[in-house]
Amino acid sequence: MMRLYNTLTRRKEEFRPIDEKEVKMYSCGPTVYNYFHIGNARPFIIFDTLRRYFEYRGYDVKFVQNFTDIDDKMIKRANEEGITVKELADKYINEYFLDAKGLGIKEATVHPRATENIDAIIELIKKLEEKGFAYNVDGDVYFNAKSFEEYGKLSHQSLDDLELGSRIDVNERKKDPMDFALWKAQKPGEPAWDSPWGKGRPGWHIECSAMANKYLGETIDIHSGGQDLVFPHHDNEIAQSEAANGKPFARYWLHNGFINVDGEKMAKSKGNFFTVRDIAKTFDYEVIRFFMLSAHYRSPINFSAELLEQSKNGLDRIYNCIDNLEYLIEHAPIEKMTEGERELQKRLLGIKDRFIEAMDDDLNTADAIAAVFDIVKEVNTNINATTNPSKEIIEYSNSLIKELGGVLGIAQKSRQKSIDSEIQELIDRRQQARKEKDWKTADEIRDKLKEMGIVLEDTPQGVKWSIKQ
Repeated sequence: MMRLYNTLTRRKEEFRPIDEKEVKMYSCGPTVYNYFHIGNARPFIIFDTLRRYFEYRGYDVKFVQNFTDIDDKMIKRANEEGITVKELADKYINEYFLDAKGLGIKEATVHPRATENIDAIIELIKKLEEKGFAYNVDGDVYFNAKSFEEYGKLSHQSLDDLELGSRIDVNERKKDPMDFALWKAQKPGEPAWDSPWGKGRPGWHIECSAMANKYLGETIDIHSGGQDLVFPHHDNEIAQSEAANGKPFARYWLHNGFINVDGEKMAKSKGNFFTVRDIAKTFDYEVIRFFMLSAHYRSPINFSAELLEQSKNGLDRIYNCIDNLEYLIEHAPIEKMTEGERELQKRLLGIKDRFIEAMDDDLNTADAIAAVFDIVKEVNTNINATTNPSKEIIEYSNSLIKELGGVLGIAQKSRQKSIDSEIQELIDRRQQARKEKDWKTADEIRDKLKEMGIVLEDTPQGVKWSIKQ
């Protein structure tokens, strides 16, 4: 049984979905006014991995991740670029999908936009107003925080504590400093929609409540996001949703830890603010994903070029093992496993069990990756380094690494590449020189191939080539 740390209860709990066959997940998506940064990337990768693991364990997953496509930042950025807010949103939603695909993030079941769900947002605000949880001030509609007795239960703080500890938007129109906007009256030049309170646009918090309710229902299994969203965003979502529906909003709340850059908090003012697109110019997207999964999701993680290089080396180690296995599959003369190989298979199954135990223990991807490395070690020692392993154990090992890698969203690419006739001719000439014991010519050809980025390895099954990474 999987156990997840629930921010709401501050403890690990057995995960039991409302429907035993389906998991309903909502994860906060980006505000689409720029490329998303590495801080955004962490929850996108983490909760994509959680979704993948649920699917691996046999659940149907209905996964909703929104796009916030209207807010103050978007209006400001669109004005700076001389385009409409919709044009800005369309541009960066497309860019999101390019980066997300590179990171191995599966598309959500639904990717709703706030601007395409205005009717649902208005209906939810009307419901809150009718129940006495919201009030209108000249076209601005606010949620009355004190009207919801459990306000702050996710951050585990009282209203007084939150008020003392927060930077509050000073606004004399609100009844209380902790009240927050559900609907904002139109200002000159801003996009706006018709509503019972006049032309305006939704506040940020109400968008997620309305879209989760519309696409997943009044009570969902999991709501997730970064730790920075606990207050006020997720506290406000709970207040709105539960005040309107009189039911629990989400049964499990999951939040990932912060990212530091070279030991310091990431901030534009410090010059250590990086988008995923920036990093992908130097490191492959898959290296970024591997790095993000190398620590437990609730722990803070330090981001640096050195650590990314370590992640690249670790990922290469897994791929090199796969490359060797795929080469051996083509050259294995023996079909069925030997008795010793069946013992190896049992050990590999035991490591697979450890992988599952790690993932069941609050999505411990760090220990899951360690299990994959243990499989690689067993394979390198007992298959890649031996003479004439059976095709059956080779295929089993290759399949197992790719199976577990698929859960993590890594090691799914094929690095086997065709080589042109010139390179093949050089390899054949080197092989002939070796047969004739012309070591000088063989070494010269090997060096020339190395300069071309082709690395040769002489194995019991013949010469194996790879492209230098």
